[in-house]
Amino acid sequence: MIRINLLFMSSILVMLSTITSAQTIAERLGYAKTDRLLIINADDFGMCHAENVATMELLEKKVITSATAMVPCPWFKEAADFCQTHPDADVGIHLTLTNEWKRYKWGPVASKNSVPSLITENGFFPPDCKTVEISADTGQVRLELQAQIERAIKMGITPTHLDNHMGSVYGLETGRDFLEIIFDLCVAYRLPFRLPINISDELKQALPPGVAEQFALRTQQAQARGVVVIDYLISTKMKKPYEAFKAGVIDQLKALKPGITEMYIHTALPTDEMKAISNAWQHREFEYRIFQDPEVQKIIRDEKIKLIGWRDLMLLQRKTQP
Repeated sequence: MIRINLLFMSSILVMLSTITSAQTIAERLGYAKTDRLLIINADDFGMCHAENVATMELLEKKVITSATAMVPCPWFKEAADFCQTHPDADVGIHLTLTNEWKRYKWGPVASKNSVPSLITENGFFPPDCKTVEISADTGQVRLELQAQIERAIKMGITPTHLDNHMGSVYGLETGRDFLEIIFDLCVAYRLPFRLPINISDELKQALPPGVAEQFALRTQQAQARGVVVIDYLISTKMKKPYEAFKAGVIDQLKALKPGITEMYIHTALPTDEMKAISNAWQHREFEYRIFQDPEVQKIIRDEKIKLIGWRDLMLLQRKTQP
């Protein structure tokens, strides 16, 4: 159920539009309005060893520009150890309230007694976003997400940004979002957030009535509070064989629009561990290979796409946040 009256929402949008800068985010970073900037972010860092090895390699090779770590997961410490020895690595926090895998499980960082609305009867996070939107207590969401950030910092990560596993805080299923909590955390820790100003027509049509309008309001609210966001958010589409997948990614790169786009990927080695966790292991292997591919690297150069990291947006926010 949408919690915000849409007539009131439209008036707030008008008011907030006068608050936000006329400059684009890219221009505020010092780029031209027509430049196409791309963040390549590896989600699920810390989820499992196969994910970690692939992500660490690509960060070291600088063929991806950032990653986000899942603090509740079994292999998070390996990700945190990497961050301690690679302080220049651009790594944020992949805030997590769900656990989609059937036999590979994790639960909250906060004590389970303190966040009972966030767990199933077996003590793990629920497998889907709709359950979170319907059942999660707002105060418990705040407690858990802050606990994840604090544990990451305590274990050696200096986060550059925040984003969200599976989109559980965006309200895309029922309209009940947790973005006010996210913005509070972004302000408190002075971090940008994965929130696209523009969403695709395809996504708009798939959303419940009123959610697209609410989403637009939230992007305005974030910027009014000084939280830096992005223009577009995209992901790769699985195709087989690898050459068909690569052709699809090349088409996406050529179609990038001016402004800041994040392409989020899930990169992993095709190990027995990864195959046991997920039937999507081959997609993750393809995403591990794709930005190491010389042809893809050439397309990025030829298209004059400028690669940036979330650290650039973090530094911008810290210069300008009220």
